[in-house]
Amino acid sequence: MSDLPEPKTEVLAETKNYIAWKAEEPDGEVTYHLELGSLTVHFFAEEWREFQELMEKLRA
Repeated sequence: MSDLPEPKTEVLAETKNYIAWKAEEPDGEVTYHLELGSLTVHFFAEEWREFQELMEKLRA
């Protein structure tokens, strides 16, 4: 058993098949995760912001 603290997680959005969540790691790093069926994509904070920009451009 490990004595390392667990990351604090928060669900950002969820549908029947998909979920977006973030994890605040014990070292202060925040990571974002998209679970799209059997595919999970992981992002660091800078990548997540760029991904959000991309999604906004698709909405236009």
